[in-house]
Amino acid sequence: MPEDVPVVDSGTTSGELDPAAPRVRRRGRTTLLIATAAVLGLVAGTCAGYLVQADREPTKLASLSQPVVAQAKGAGPEPLSAAQDYRVKTDGDLRKLLIKRPKGAQNLSSLQGEDNWLDIGDYADQLKNSNEEFRELLGAEFRRAAGTEWGVGHTYTVEIRLVQYRQEEGLGAADRSANWNVDGTRGWPIPGTGDGMAYVSTKPETKPGYLPLYKAQAAAWRGDIAMEIWIYDTKPISKSKIMDLAKRQMERL
Repeated sequence: MPEDVPVVDSGTTSGELDPAAPRVRRRGRTTLLIATAAVLGLVAGTCAGYLVQADREPTKLASLSQPVVAQAKGAGPEPLSAAQDYRVKTDGDLRKLLIKRPKGAQNLSSLQGEDNWLDIGDYADQLKNSNEEFRELLGAEFRRAAGTEWGVGHTYTVEIRLVQYRQEEGLGAADRSANWNVDGTRGWPIPGTGDGMAYVSTKPETKPGYLPLYKAQAAAWRGDIAMEIWIYDTKPISKSKIMDLAKRQMERL
């Protein structure tokens, strides 16, 4: 064996080759020359591009001004009527939106606040847990309320309230319409009101020394106004009675 040929001893531990290890090709001089030529070509091309761009005339920018739009001539559109503009109707006197009491019915509206208006305190006082309800009404952005109440005979009474909310931060009318206690009742949707509901109690409320008391109620909302109707009687109240009142009152909103 020629003396200038190295011999690898497979039995040595120093510098031995692992046959399972992947072979890695060493980067030679040819690869370095190709990489150097590519870098030089890139630099030369960039310099040539700058020289070409420098010899060109600058491109004019588009004008920032816009053409003047001619103002339309003639009279503007007619304002919407109260029948078309919901705000015209609801920003007026809420009391005019309440349905009228039937002929022969006794007016009990003195129980609904001063001149049928209810401020936040008057309204909260008509609800259980008045202090808590007062805080809830503040959070719901209570604006104002109007109500009416009438009686027929000695036992039949009807209460109707329209409660308006500012609704700058939330949907107070919708939220307050949905939070009534309806335990022990049967319920039906009020047609044309979305999620409005009418309820009739299945059993009377009883208390020693008092006649049994049946109850029916309805709640719905439109825009920023929540409608509430309550009927009380010592006799069972029919679905048709509460439904008729609810539909007629919602038609006025």
